[in-house]
Amino acid sequence: MIDIKGLKREFTVGAETVKALRGIDVSVSKNEYLAMMGPSGSGKSTLMNLLGCLDTPTAGTYYLNGTNVSLLKDDSLAHIRNKEIGFVFQTFNLLPRLTALENVALPLIYAGYGKNERNDKAKDVLKKVGLENRMDHHPNQLSGGQRQRVAVARAMVNDPSIILADEPTGNLDSKTSKDIMRLFEEIHQMGNTLIVVTHEEEVASYAHRILRLKDGLVASDLKNTNIVKLVG
Repeated sequence: MIDIKGLKREFTVGAETVKALRGIDVSVSKNEYLAMMGPSGSGKSTLMNLLGCLDTPTAGTYYLNGTNVSLLKDDSLAHIRNKEIGFVFQTFNLLPRLTALENVALPLIYAGYGKNERNDKAKDVLKKVGLENRMDHHPNQLSGGQRQRVAVARAMVNDPSIILADEPTGNLDSKTSKDIMRLFEEIHQMGNTLIVVTHEEEVASYAHRILRLKDGLVASDLKNTNIVKLVG
């Protein structure tokens, strides 16, 4: 599904060139559950932006489902983001004036669905994340965990190839964090591919594979031999 070879990303800051990624090789198969870790400055945020087609590399190739997205222009990248990638952010990124249903349906507008079909798909995915009774609530009427569930539903609504979660439990208490990780486990069992970017070892412990970055390079890429299970 994902095949990255020699991926580099450099930024110019004043007179200095910052080498955020120095040549990354990574492959991710369909239905993998991968945690991506690394300290500040390791390159994990840069790699996440490249995986999410929010940025383009300085060198190297990134194939997503057979398409070399590293060569695409902005319009084509936007189409790939909408069709292939579901995003879950630490800060939820919900629109405050929209209901939960409207927030979840939003990606379907850009995908060209009609209103009735948008609402039907959004209702279905909100039921899957346990929010069938909160569809008409606005974000300020929801708890942090409920808002993150809305964000997860929004990421799922377009049936993306990958769900990419950036520090998804960073703003949640420990009990709510565990609830979200249980939801991720259920989503993975449905056949989805999950990539979770985190600095928390506990969050990474639920993944089946852990990729660690350091100084813009892959430090290790190992199967998790001690997976923590929340779903029987």
